[in-house]
Amino acid sequence: MPNSCRQGVCQTCLMRSLDNAPPASAQAGLKDTLQQQNYFPACLCRPEQNMTVQMPNQQGIWIQANVVKKQWLSPDILRLVLEYETKFNFFVGQLINLKRPDGLIRSYSIANIPHHENILEFHIRRLPDGQFSTWAHDELEIGMELTISQAQGSCHYLPGRAEQPLLLAGTGSGLAPLWGIVTDALVKGHSGPIHLFHGSRDPDGLYLRDEMREMAMEFENFRYTPCLSGDTAAADYARGRAYEVALSSAQSLKGWRVYLCGHPEMVKQTRKMVYLKGASMNDIYADAFHVNPAEK
Repeated sequence: MPNSCRQGVCQTCLMRSLDNAPPASAQAGLKDTLQQQNYFPACLCRPEQNMTVQMPNQQGIWIQANVVKKQWLSPDILRLVLEYETKFNFFVGQLINLKRPDGLIRSYSIANIPHHENILEFHIRRLPDGQFSTWAHDELEIGMELTISQAQGSCHYLPGRAEQPLLLAGTGSGLAPLWGIVTDALVKGHSGPIHLFHGSRDPDGLYLRDEMREMAMEFENFRYTPCLSGDTAAADYARGRAYEVALSSAQSLKGWRVYLCGHPEMVKQTRKMVYLKGASMNDIYADAFHVNPAEK
């Protein structure tokens, strides 16, 4: 296996066991979400039992899924619901590659917790001249078939520290994984405070507002703050960028778990500021929505 530091720090040789859990000593220092998915650095692993392993960039088996619902959550955000038959495991907030019949592939975050009816929900923002997003909005029909990959990524909720405060900040369709993570945490009985900050330039970009306000009324430990960074003045909205409002909400983030999703520059800046405010690097989970202009 290619490796570098040989101390499990750089994660150059990161692998994943597909069946048996790796030794606990081989997972020292990894984020708990990676541990749960049986990831380990090969340089530290002395197997104690047989393991079927793969490189983390291997996509594994693609499976078929059918479109069962299309719903517009805002003028440019589509809720796409797929139903699949072949069983596979995922955590809400992870990424899945969607492949249309001609082979074009795009990655989207899962917005729903696992259900017995085998469905996946995605929030797809229409991009200017976006090949996949425009097709999904305008041409993809109920009953059509897509191919989906296995779930990837560590930006998801795990039970175990129910009292830990959670801070979540996102922009645009970055709400998709955050909405799912909040739902998952509350369903699993998270008791610590949960603060969600969602940002947009104008009110149309702040979708699912009513649903989140209802959730905030139902759960005392959940607080939702919609943020507007544009020139629009509106009541019941915080003024400023979501990450700025989120950072100003707490003097210290020591002991907090933080989830950041959305624009890459926002994620990069906020990750640094969150760390400087006291959050441990192992408690910072980020999902930057990169868009390559050449691959829209």
